Amino acid sequence: MSETRYIMAFESSADETSVAIVKNGTEIVSLETATQIKSHQRFGGIVPEVASRHHIEQVTVLADAALEDAQLTYDDLTAIAVTQGPGLVGALLIGVTAAKTIAWAHNLPLVPVIHLAGHISAANFVQPIAYPALALMVSGGHTELVLMREEYDYLVIGDTRDDAAGESYDKVGRTMGLQYPSGKTIDEMAHEGEPTYDLPRALINDDRYDFSFSGLKSAVINLMHNADQRGETVDHVNLAASFQEAVVDVLVTKTRRALENYPVKSFIVAGGVAANRGLRDGLTAMMAEFPDTTFIPVPIKLAGDNAVMIGAAGDIAYRHGKRGGLDLNANPGLEFDYLED
Repeated sequence: MSETRYIMAFESSADETSVAIVKNGTEIVSLETATQIKSHQRFGGIVPEVASRHHIEQVTVLADAALEDAQLTYDDLTAIAVTQGPGLVGALLIGVTAAKTIAWAHNLPLVPVIHLAGHISAANFVQPIAYPALALMVSGGHTELVLMREEYDYLVIGDTRDDAAGESYDKVGRTMGLQYPSGKTIDEMAHEGEPTYDLPRALINDDRYDFSFSGLKSAVINLMHNADQRGETVDHVNLAASFQEAVVDVLVTKTRRALENYPVKSFIVAGGVAANRGLRDGLTAMMAEFPDTTFIPVPIKLAGDNAVMIGAAGDIAYRHGKRGGLDLNANPGLEFDYLED
C-alpha cells in the first residue's frame, strides 16, 4: 500500500492513558499521554480501580487533543488501533470502548493490537525492522525473547518462569525503601556503586532461553533482612550495583545464546526496562560479536507505555488485514504464540 495512512491509536493497559496519531507506521504525528504515577506511588504499585477511573477521565480529552495537534479530522484517518491486551482488564476496557465507539461513529476499521507487539514495533521509529528479527521484550510485566521470522509473525522462544525483570526492580526497590517505580533509581545507584555482593543468576547456564528473577529478588530481600537481624549495615548503592549486574548478566547471556542459534538481521530491545542504562550498555557491548545484525534499541522516551507504539503495531496489523468487530473485548491474558520445539 503506497497511500498515506493515518492511524489513531489508544493505549490504556496499565497506568498511562495515551492517544496518538501515527503516519505510515513510522512517523509520529501527535502524541498525548496522561500519566498516573503520582496517584499510585503512595500504594507502592498500580491500583486497578484508580487506573480505570483516570482512564475514563482522560481518554476522550486526549483523543480530541491528538487530532488538534495533528491538524487532522476523523475524515483523514485510515483506521483506529487499540491495545486489546495484555493488561489490567478494567483499564483495557476503557481504551477498547473508546476505540470501538470512534470507529463505529466514523465508519473506520478497528484494529486490535497486542501490547507487546507495540513495544517491539516502536523500533520502526528509529529505522525499519529488517526480518528475520529478534526482540528482547523486558518490562514490569514481561521478560521475553521474541523471534520474528517475518513481519507480523511473533513467536516466543524464551519467557520468565516467575517474576519479570521490571517487577523484580520494583520489589527490590520497595525493600530498599525507594519510591515506586524504582527501576530508574536503582539504575542510577548502580552506576555509583560496585557489585560487591554475590547474588544468584538463575538459569544462566541453562541451554534454553527462559528467565527466572524470583530467586534473585528473594536473595536481596533475605540479605537485607539478615543484615538487619544482625545489626549490620547494607550498602544500598553497592547492593543496587550487584543486583543490576546479576539482572543484566542473565539478560545478555540469554540474548547472546538466542542470537547464536537464530541468526537475524535485526535485534531489538524494547519495553520499560529497555531504558535501563546498564542493560543498554551490556547489550551494546555484546552486539560487537554480531556485526551482521543491526541493533535497534527503542528510544528511551518510547520505552514505556505509549500510544505511538500501538500506532506502529496497528499499522502493521492493518496492512496484514487484522480487523476487530464491534464485539471486540479486552483480553487481559493476550500473549504471543510460542515457538514449538
